[in-house]
Amino acid sequence: ELDESSSSTVPLPAGARFERDLSYGTDPQQRLDVYIPAQAKAAPIILMVHGGAWIKGDKGSSNVVSNKVAHWLPKGYILVSSNYRMSKKPNPLDQADDIARSLAFVQAKAPSWGGNPTRVLLLGHSAGAHLVSLLAADPRIVTTQSGAPWLGTISLDSAAFDLVEIMQGKHHRIYDRAFGKDRTFWTEASPYHRLTTAPAPMLLVCSAQRSDACPQASAFSSKVVKLGGRVVILPVDMKHGEINKELGLPSDYTTTVESFMRSLGLP
Repeated sequence: ELDESSSSTVPLPAGARFERDLSYGTDPQQRLDVYIPAQAKAAPIILMVHGGAWIKGDKGSSNVVSNKVAHWLPKGYILVSSNYRMSKKPNPLDQADDIARSLAFVQAKAPSWGGNPTRVLLLGHSAGAHLVSLLAADPRIVTTQSGAPWLGTISLDSAAFDLVEIMQGKHHRIYDRAFGKDRTFWTEASPYHRLTTAPAPMLLVCSAQRSDACPQASAFSSKVVKLGGRVVILPVDMKHGEINKELGLPSDYTTTVESFMRSLGLP
C-alpha cells in the first residue's frame, strides 16, 4: 500500500528544523525535504531516495524517513529525502537524472544548512536503490547535472542491477511498465552494464527472503571487485519493506550499516 502520510507527522529531535518541498528543478515533482539537526556545523548528509516501483512513493512517508530522522539527526547528520518525476509510464533514466540534480542541489545548499557538501552519502530503497546504484555505476550522470563526487552509496534491496538479464527471463510486470521492450534502454538503465570503472564504496543490502535480490547484488559486486572497487554485500533475513522502515532502529542491521558508514570516515 502506498503510504501517503505527510512529512509533518515525522517527529523531530529537540532543536531540529525541517525544510519542506525545496525545489531542485522546474517540475512539481522535483522537490526534496531537509531535516537539519540542532547546531549543525559541517554536518555529514544522507540523501535518501524512496522506492515504489518507479511509479509511486513519497519523500515524506513515515517508513522512508521516521526512524532515520530519529536515529541520525541526534548523531549530527542532516537527512535529505528527495522525490523525482513519476508517472504511469515512468522513465527511470529521467529519474536518475533527477536524483543527480537533487544531489547537485544538496551539495550547493549544504553550507547554508550547516552541512558539508563533500560528505554526502547516497541511500536508496527498492526503485530508489536502483537509481542510486545507477549513479554510482556511472557518475557521469551526476557530473552532467553539475554534481560532484560523493562519499559512498547504500542500496537497500534493489533486485534491478542487470535489467537485460531480468527482462529476458520471467519477471514481474512492474518491470515492463518501467523498462519497456527496448534492449538498448535495458542496458542504459542497468547499473551492471553502466559500470566501467571502480565506483565510490558501496553497501548492497539484500533480502534473503527474495529469490532475486541477493543474486543480482552478488553479480554486480563481482564486477565492482574486478574493477578494483570496494563493495560490501549484506544479506538480511527481513522483508523488502522492513529493510527500509527498520533502518535506524537499534539492531545488528543498523549497526552493520553504520560500520560501513564509519569506514567512509563518517561519525
